[in-house]
Amino acid sequence: MIQVTRTLALDEGEIRLRFVRASGPGGQKVNKVATAAQLRFDVAKSPLLSEDVRQRLIKLAGRRITSAGILVIDARRFRTQERNRQDAIDRLVALIRRATHRPKPRRKTRLSKAVKERRLSDKRHRGGAKQLRRAVSDADA
Repeated sequence: MIQVTRTLALDEGEIRLRFVRASGPGGQKVNKVATAAQLRFDVAKSPLLSEDVRQRLIKLAGRRITSAGILVIDARRFRTQERNRQDAIDRLVALIRRATHRPKPRRKTRLSKAVKERRLSDKRHRGGAKQLRRAVSDADA
């Protein structure tokens, strides 16, 4: 079990890990060793996630989630399989933790009448100052 929060723990059986060859420079064993980890987690069918957490997780995942509801995380930051595996799991846990936090609802606020009036009077004052800087032409006189 992977502990996400005090009340939520992921079963390791729900996570599928696959190791693939990482792109980029890698030295002598670049074409031999599959060190990049590809983690897959079925968000749509996971019994551990509540519906609101599931919806927030799908929204947070963005392009990393497939149309079938599977979250795909690629970890290729490190040169060893084990560190990339742990990095992928840590990123999944961090994403689920973010999804468990319910966003605070936005409350509409209004500007006071005094603030609006002050803004408009400042605009008139700036406009007047700019008007005084204009060159006087024969048409104005």
